[in-house]
Amino acid sequence: MEDDAARAALDAHRIARGHDYAALSRVVGRNAAYIQQYIKRGSPRRLAERDRRLLAAFLGVPDAALGGPEPAPAPDLVTLPRLSVAASAGPGALGEEHAIGRIALDAAWLRQLAPHGTADLALLSVEGDSMEPTLHDGDEIIVDAAATRRPLADGIWVLRHDDALLVKRLARAAAGGIVIISDNRAYPPSGPHPPAALRLIGRVIWSGGRVR
Repeated sequence: MEDDAARAALDAHRIARGHDYAALSRVVGRNAAYIQQYIKRGSPRRLAERDRRLLAAFLGVPDAALGGPEPAPAPDLVTLPRLSVAASAGPGALGEEHAIGRIALDAAWLRQLAPHGTADLALLSVEGDSMEPTLHDGDEIIVDAAATRRPLADGIWVLRHDDALLVKRLARAAAGGIVIISDNRAYPPSGPHPPAALRLIGRVIWSGGRVR
């Protein structure tokens, strides 16, 4: 806001609230003519930041209304549920998935990860070492449940198999069926399995963890 516009704005808010110049001068701890001189004569040319903020608070207007900086826009965030059951990258973890909290993440970043939408995303943690070096014990993963409504694509998935909740790499076998693969070569692949034998929870679209 230009200096002249800031002075005019202060005067307009003063008049609207029925205050005289001396009252505003007292708010900032100055002599009685200080605000009148600022508005009418442009002296000082610009209010000190402290004085401007005091006057804005007294008049009940945003600091920007008197020439202060515009507030930063509110961040666009999406909150994801954090599920209580860990996805096992080992022998499997049992239990019902339900949210134990939520985490707010940048919406634009999430839309890049999940261009089909963010409504079906959730955060889980990994247990075990069978997906190392891709995923480590304690890593966090974002799972897209909406991927289960699209044709199966090779990749890392959270799934239920034999009543165990697993995070594994899935690949279609040339002869048909789905092979469950651990990235850690110490664990042999399993399958191929008929697709109906696997209950897909969602595809892993992001992972993160401590620097190792």
